Amino acid sequence: MKILVTGATGYIGKRLIPILTNEGHHVVCAVRDTLRADKTYLDDENISIVEADFLKPETLKGIPKDIDVAYYLIHSMSNSSNNFERLEAACAANFKAYFSTTKLKQVIYLSGITNEEQLSKHLQSRKNVEEILASESYGLTVFKAGIIVGSGSSSFEIIRDLVEKLPVMVAPKWLNTKTQPLAVRDVLAFLSRAKGRKDLYNTSYDIFGPEILTYKQMLLEFAETRGLKRYILTVPVMTPKLSSYWLYFVTSTSYKLATTLVDSMGVQIVGKPSNINQLLDVHPITYKEAVQLAFEKIEQNSIVSSWKDSMVSSGRLKNNLHKYINVPKYGCFKDYKERKVQNEPATINKIWSIGGTTGWYYGNFLWKIRGYLDKLVGGIGLRRGRTHVSELDAGDALDFWRVIFSDKKEKKLLLYAEMKLPGEAWLEFKIDNGLLKQTATFRPRGLAGRLYWYCVYPFHGFIFNGLINKLVAN
Repeated sequence: MKILVTGATGYIGKRLIPILTNEGHHVVCAVRDTLRADKTYLDDENISIVEADFLKPETLKGIPKDIDVAYYLIHSMSNSSNNFERLEAACAANFKAYFSTTKLKQVIYLSGITNEEQLSKHLQSRKNVEEILASESYGLTVFKAGIIVGSGSSSFEIIRDLVEKLPVMVAPKWLNTKTQPLAVRDVLAFLSRAKGRKDLYNTSYDIFGPEILTYKQMLLEFAETRGLKRYILTVPVMTPKLSSYWLYFVTSTSYKLATTLVDSMGVQIVGKPSNINQLLDVHPITYKEAVQLAFEKIEQNSIVSSWKDSMVSSGRLKNNLHKYINVPKYGCFKDYKERKVQNEPATINKIWSIGGTTGWYYGNFLWKIRGYLDKLVGGIGLRRGRTHVSELDAGDALDFWRVIFSDKKEKKLLLYAEMKLPGEAWLEFKIDNGLLKQTATFRPRGLAGRLYWYCVYPFHGFIFNGLINKLVAN
């Protein structure tokens, strides 16, 4: 079949695409920015990339009209816009309008469990999207999942941060809310096995794991799986705002995502039983098994996708990487350094391994201080780290940077700063004619930006000299 995957650069989309291509299907990946598409897709004859923004109907013309099945994986997990409900509704309406004129047979939509009368804004929005997507021209199959557990998922990483950092937790009362966590491998099984099933047209199913757990139980079982002893005290006095700050300062999540999660975690997420497990022959594993599998992936350094690489975790960028790929030349301050490269492959590997657990090779304590200061003023700090130890693609998060361009063949890596700044900053590494050229560019915003540059300039000399020397050293 010819299958469209929207949200192709997202957590679920990146994991679903290889499953579909391995089955012999041709996959059309709809992305808002082609720079963010996985480079391996370019070499796969079973994958096509289409740039399309479902908020802009005029950009949808490049999507083939002969799609058989479409996966609708467009979600907004950030409440950075007060109009996110309207925007999600507009995406769904534009999707429906375009495909109502095509040969599309089935749409598979991954939503959230919405069985409670009082829903969070995001769950209510997902319910509204389901109603909008319903059409007489194609069959709609809806899967509603709760907490998704897997390496790189937001819920997994947040629980991991809490458990590994806090031996004793004084936590909000929403930790007693019930939910039914589901392993990401089972989510993918439901999604992939539903395609082309006419008996699933115009149906909706809750999909969930075999256990009903509270968030507190999930934390304690996670700790038990990791061989850790943890103590949790829940208190009724912590407001949603305090809860959001609690998650923000302790975990790797952004404040905006923390507020979204707190809003949703107050709602019980328990699914309605059905026969979908038998229909698709999916037998969900337990929460502990899902956690163990996730750590196996982490230990093998084989995390396919991470929520940290989505624009949800972005401090400054939204979606258009092209906007930032051309580093400005005028009205900017620059710190330029170059060194002769002794061992090119070794230097390239060092550059592509920078940040995260590897660190910044020189003056790591100063990088950490900058991260703490950024976090104190509401920035993202260094807590995101990076998804892969030695691989970087455009769009990936890298501590408080975002990868704008990454190409080992061209020997060039370009980063854009997402920390709180009175201006904009880029950091570029490029090997040319046997020289490593390292350029830090800062475009100030007003007097505050200029004062900032002169204040940090002495530290730049120390940090960036040490960094480039370490990168070219044998």
